[in-house]
Amino acid sequence: MDYVPHFRREITALEDAMRRAADAPLVPSCPGWSMSDLLVHLGCVHRYVIHIIGQRLTTPPDPSDRTLLGLPGDTRGWPVPEQAPNREPVPTSLIDWFAEGAATLESLFGGRDPEEPVWTWSWEQTVGFWARMQTIEAAVHRWDAENALEAAQPVDGDLAADAIEQNFTVMAPFRRARTQAPPGLGERIRFRRTDGADIWTVQFDGDTVRLIDRTEPRHVELVGTASDLMLFLWHRIGPDELLGVVGTRAVLDRYFTLVPPM
Repeated sequence: MDYVPHFRREITALEDAMRRAADAPLVPSCPGWSMSDLLVHLGCVHRYVIHIIGQRLTTPPDPSDRTLLGLPGDTRGWPVPEQAPNREPVPTSLIDWFAEGAATLESLFGGRDPEEPVWTWSWEQTVGFWARMQTIEAAVHRWDAENALEAAQPVDGDLAADAIEQNFTVMAPFRRARTQAPPGLGERIRFRRTDGADIWTVQFDGDTVRLIDRTEPRHVELVGTASDLMLFLWHRIGPDELLGVVGTRAVLDRYFTLVPPM
């Protein structure tokens, strides 16, 4: 997948949502954050990744080094993370800083070989990992911002399908390891997309998360659009907002115990 146009679209929509926010409403899908807090979070992540790719780092940078953030000289009115949620109006200078960083990151994604080696927190140590990861994160947080304005639009179906695959192969194992989640007991959960032919069946065995053949039996099946299935996996919507749940609900209710939200 070429992630650059998806990244551009999601970032543009997120910036538009921020500029439409008359104040800094709370973000229901990110408890404890306002729109300003959300923007600071994603903008800092972007600057961190810019430094990694721009400097071709093969070891992690110092996350406490604030010089990586490219902050303007005047940050009056900007949210203070320790005081979240910050309810003051979203400063224009904050949105401009975010947009500048996002544009720089987009340029790096478009201008570098996806296979170029750089440090990441995953087993895949490439620029392409960051392009995929940050495009998915942009889509999730764009939805968060629009949802705070009661105007959430679905995630593009192809991108959402890719994010579902990435969830089971990258994010779920990472989240389990970070949170010391309990071992799987052989649970099999199927996710069936209604706006495409994709079907994902995930099995939890001990510390292992793996996708298995779609013909294997499952304990419970979730049915919905790729966007809704993705948003469920990112803990944005509940199962009752999907088109259907078939099978043993208790197994589904265990999903976020096996893959704790972060």
